[in-house]
Amino acid sequence: MGVSKSEFFTEQQNQLATLFKAMSHPARIAIIQYLLQVDSCICGDIVNELPLAQPTVSQHLKELKNANIIKGTIEGTAICYCLNPDTLKMIEDYFNRLINQLQNKCC
Repeated sequence: MGVSKSEFFTEQQNQLATLFKAMSHPARIAIIQYLLQVDSCICGDIVNELPLAQPTVSQHLKELKNANIIKGTIEGTAICYCLNPDTLKMIEDYFNRLINQLQNKCC
């Protein structure tokens, strides 16, 4: 496998690539969509919503958390997850800039 040479790219480019890589699985998109519907969520609730085993859901949650897309707080013996609004705002700003730049281009 080739070297990514991530040091040749900006911090923002690397950060966005990490975010989009973490979001590149349909189960993770489903988790994000589910978290948008609820205020916070315990892992078991997500497991009940997806056709995946609990360890698989936990792995997907870990990927989303490592990318800072979701946050988790411990409540007793459970972890409640929610979306990280700062990260979602960064994604929104990125796509808004793309759209604004695209409007000034001719295809």
